Amino acid sequence: MMERLIRANHWLTALVGWRRYGVSVFFGVLAALALPPVYAVIFLVPAFVGLIWLVDSSSGLRGAFAVGWWFGFGHFVAGLYWIGIALSVKADQFGWLIPFAVFGLPAVIACYTAVIAMLAKAMQLRGLSAGAGRIVLFAVIWVFFEWVRGWAFTGFPWNLIGTVWTFSDLMIQVAAITGVYGLSFVTVLGAAMPAILTDECATKHSAYRTVIIALAILVGVGVGGAVRLSQAETKNFADVRLRLVQPNIPQRLKWQRDKRTGHVMKQLHLSRATSPSGKAKPSATSLATPTHIIWAETAVPYYLAREPNLRRVLAEGVPKNGLIITGAPRIEKKGPQSSNGHQAYQAWNSLHAIDASGGVVATYDKSHLVPFGEYVPFRWLLNMSKITTGTTDFTPGPGPQTLTLKGLPPVSPLICYEGIFPGHVIASGPRPKWLLNVTNDAWYGRSAGPFQHFASVRLRAVEEGMPLVRVANTGISAVVDSYGRTIASLGLSREGVIDSPLPHSLSTLTPYARYGNRIILVILFFMMVGGLFLSRRAP
Repeated sequence: MMERLIRANHWLTALVGWRRYGVSVFFGVLAALALPPVYAVIFLVPAFVGLIWLVDSSSGLRGAFAVGWWFGFGHFVAGLYWIGIALSVKADQFGWLIPFAVFGLPAVIACYTAVIAMLAKAMQLRGLSAGAGRIVLFAVIWVFFEWVRGWAFTGFPWNLIGTVWTFSDLMIQVAAITGVYGLSFVTVLGAAMPAILTDECATKHSAYRTVIIALAILVGVGVGGAVRLSQAETKNFADVRLRLVQPNIPQRLKWQRDKRTGHVMKQLHLSRATSPSGKAKPSATSLATPTHIIWAETAVPYYLAREPNLRRVLAEGVPKNGLIITGAPRIEKKGPQSSNGHQAYQAWNSLHAIDASGGVVATYDKSHLVPFGEYVPFRWLLNMSKITTGTTDFTPGPGPQTLTLKGLPPVSPLICYEGIFPGHVIASGPRPKWLLNVTNDAWYGRSAGPFQHFASVRLRAVEEGMPLVRVANTGISAVVDSYGRTIASLGLSREGVIDSPLPHSLSTLTPYARYGNRIILVILFFMMVGGLFLSRRAP
């Protein structure tokens, strides 16, 4: 086996020019196959080992930067291709943007992997290139820049490497301590460590031993997860039964004027259905009928707060002493009318709670908006409309909130991709008892996008130690407990409802809920010190 690895290393490191960059793209695509919904996690090993070898053999910092950029470009094109599907919904308006979305966005994000590769090469040039230490340092740099990507330039923490384990309830439990970034670290460490097997300065036995230790850490994460789940709390709120409505309305039909009323009535009919459609695990609750009904993001394609007649219609579907919670756009006048009769408006992507009288008893406005999707950055320079319906840019809300709703424990609402930001899903002050994520992934059709989105928000449940309820127009709708386990779900591109109890949050705060990303940053610091020590003492 060692001889084959050495031959592969020699072949790979001898490549030059476009062959070298083409192989870098291939390794990036290979790494993307480990993400949801494929979950080919084993592919991370050749992907990261190949990247390490290419960086090691690069001629200077510029060559390493190029290798890293092409790796990232392949990785993010393969992982984010589905963004182009959203633009095809209004192909007559935005079809010309598809190449920019499918290739332009990955080209920008690939700068992160380019810098990672360049820093790894810089360490080699400074003599920090031998043994396991350089792999530890590589994993530290990788995860540090995942963290930076989570907040820089409004943030885009999509497809963090740790999400490759979301098929396993056992593996994701470590997120309760370190967040998803800790899971990313041990994954990159384990996947990249076999690169040392071809080091000339390493003995055969010591190299194999080091690789086994790195893989044993991953096994330990799984064992720790099994122990944690064996002691799991499994209580539900006895007086709450939720109904999640998934109407499966195609995006191209959602805002058509002659169909909008029908869409609302369809969801009202599903809200009154006598039996659920989704798969749910047995529960101890004695409630037979829903107490609260939840619809998806912009499920009501009207300015609901300004439509009292429509609210009275919705009120007919509100359970006794309960609520309908639904997404809808919201609009208000902005300042006085101008002298020429023009009235400016502000719009929000909102969530409303409607009671049995048709009143709006609570509202949440989305704060983390999607660039170009919900507003156009640099509008003074770019003469174009946002991709979502309407000519007015959405206004960001004030940030995370905790809503107190009748008959429900306090909740932190999250609209669409607000749920993918680790450590930024809960307001300061008194903590909520559950997370509610309403979204409309119909934009992305039957692609990897909805699976990746669901995988990411599941990790927020583990990190915060509280249940997550997710309602999506076309799926995936689900109820996830405080350990990230899916207890009820309705798959992609299906119409129906889920009836489920609401699990309790954990009785004690998780370490991540208490300290947030400070934990992983401290871990990365000590791992960096350890990596420097190992690199310098290696023969």
